[in-house]
Amino acid sequence: MASPATTQTVRPLDTLRFDASGPPRITSVVTDHLRLLGARTDGAGHWDAPAVGTTLTGGGFEPAHATATWADPASGLVDEATVQAATGVMAVHGRRDGSPRGLAVDYAATATAVLTVQGLLANLVGQARGAAAGPVTTSADRAGLLAVSQYLAAAGADEGEAAEIAAGGPPFTSADGILFELETLDPGAWAAFWKALEAPADALRTGWRPFQFRYATACAPLPAALHATARSHGWDRIRRAADLSGAEVCALRPLAERAAEHDGAAPWSLTPSACGADTAADGPAPLPGPRREPGGRAVSAAPAAGPLAGLTVLEAGRRIQAPLAAHLLGLLGADVIRIEPPGGDPLRGMPPACSGISARWLALNRGKRAVEIDIKAEADRGRLRDMAAHADVFLHNWAPGKAAALGLDADDLARVNPALVHAYTSGWAGRLDGAPMGTDFMVQARTGVGEAARPEGESPAPSLMTLLDVMGGLLGAEAVLAGLLLRERTGRGVTVDSSLLGAADTLTGPALRRAARGENPRRPAGFRRPLATADGWIAPADDDARAAAGHDLRGLPTAEALARLREHGLTATAVTTDLSDLHHDPRFAGSISRDAHGAPAVPDPWSFA
Repeated sequence: MASPATTQTVRPLDTLRFDASGPPRITSVVTDHLRLLGARTDGAGHWDAPAVGTTLTGGGFEPAHATATWADPASGLVDEATVQAATGVMAVHGRRDGSPRGLAVDYAATATAVLTVQGLLANLVGQARGAAAGPVTTSADRAGLLAVSQYLAAAGADEGEAAEIAAGGPPFTSADGILFELETLDPGAWAAFWKALEAPADALRTGWRPFQFRYATACAPLPAALHATARSHGWDRIRRAADLSGAEVCALRPLAERAAEHDGAAPWSLTPSACGADTAADGPAPLPGPRREPGGRAVSAAPAAGPLAGLTVLEAGRRIQAPLAAHLLGLLGADVIRIEPPGGDPLRGMPPACSGISARWLALNRGKRAVEIDIKAEADRGRLRDMAAHADVFLHNWAPGKAAALGLDADDLARVNPALVHAYTSGWAGRLDGAPMGTDFMVQARTGVGEAARPEGESPAPSLMTLLDVMGGLLGAEAVLAGLLLRERTGRGVTVDSSLLGAADTLTGPALRRAARGENPRRPAGFRRPLATADGWIAPADDDARAAAGHDLRGLPTAEALARLREHGLTATAVTTDLSDLHHDPRFAGSISRDAHGAPAVPDPWSFA
């Protein structure tokens, strides 16, 4: 076992300082993450600025600057509510209920903050490798488009959805009033669970397809008989049915319970490798700045194609979390190589398709190279180790313990590449005993997201939009960038862990703090509820919502309803209800394109100039 000195975590922004300004819903997350990464600040921040301006200085780097805004001022998007409305977040989140609904958590603002920190870290990694230090700009509307990119791609595909998009879905309710989430990836376990509860055979057969596709469609129009079956049994019997069938159930936890057990951990962990490190008994050596040759020229110069250009990322990821993290690294210039099973990733064929390839798959994986590896075969595992020996990052989201069982965990790969950043994006990060399956909706249920996402007076329910998979992918990329910067500053490889649990705690942070203070953690009744017009919906800005609700707009077309509110000095925007319309939406003029396969593609979330 390594000594404490060699396993002590060093933070990548140690010796750097920052100044930040801007709206607190974005800036507070930026400053939290910069502090967790080691940076310090002398100022209290300026929270009334319209844009978030953050500057990092020190550590031998040129100043790194990032600017984050809600959107282009011409778009009329001025806050969380209007961004959610315009980008389609309200439409996707509302599918379960049959009409657009706002998320009561600040989803776009939180995503924007993480993207801002990513941009700053990428700037410093680029500097350390010899690239010019360009300022980074990002915006909440781009974060919102990124969050719905899979749904947008599917809406613009050559064919229709494989499952119906209609209202409905979990959670279920037991006879004793317990709201619960159900999870299984196995149709046999699904059938066995419902048979154990004596559900009608036709209902369990009909229900599997919408349940299986809910990750893709953000809704699950299940037969009413399944909900009725759940309501006819107590929680104890439902848990026994899950245990016998191999399915898993999780009661929805309130935010107060999550706040009481919250350990205050960061959403990721970074641990430098002991390989090649000169350590002292009192801790790691001081962090150097950018590495330079004696004459002053930076080594490992990166081309101008992006701050990560010249770096190689191996990604062994499925579904959303790890593939999205690798996708973001690719957008920053890294060469991403997907490790796929023999025959290729089966999700390439998931409908709907563009030019024969899954539109959703393209949203997360376009531009990546692929290598087929049979990880069950020792010879292919050897090939993967050889690839890792020449890579900069190995990123995976395998089941807990699988990497070690395959001989591909951080210690194994450090033997062939001591400078490797080994990144694991998991469900729970091993932080909760007895946790259920680490999937998006189960983590939402267990951590109180189901309560935080809906305002007071509404029954808690995990969103069927994959909130945590996307936020987990964002945090995974942020953690890898932090690991790369730490590697550049120490010369050591780094083990990086991030999780859906970290994503949940980041997203619900303000609600958890309210709960910890003994306050009501939920937002007030009606919060971010769109207003109906004669031909659609509008969403007022949060600050104008109460006044806007006093106007009866149901008889007015949307354009006239917006004009009426403007006459009274109130800000609102039209709610996007059909994602395929975003391609022509003047609020995003020219920003949404189509890739080589014809699938809609959202713009890169940052620009470096």
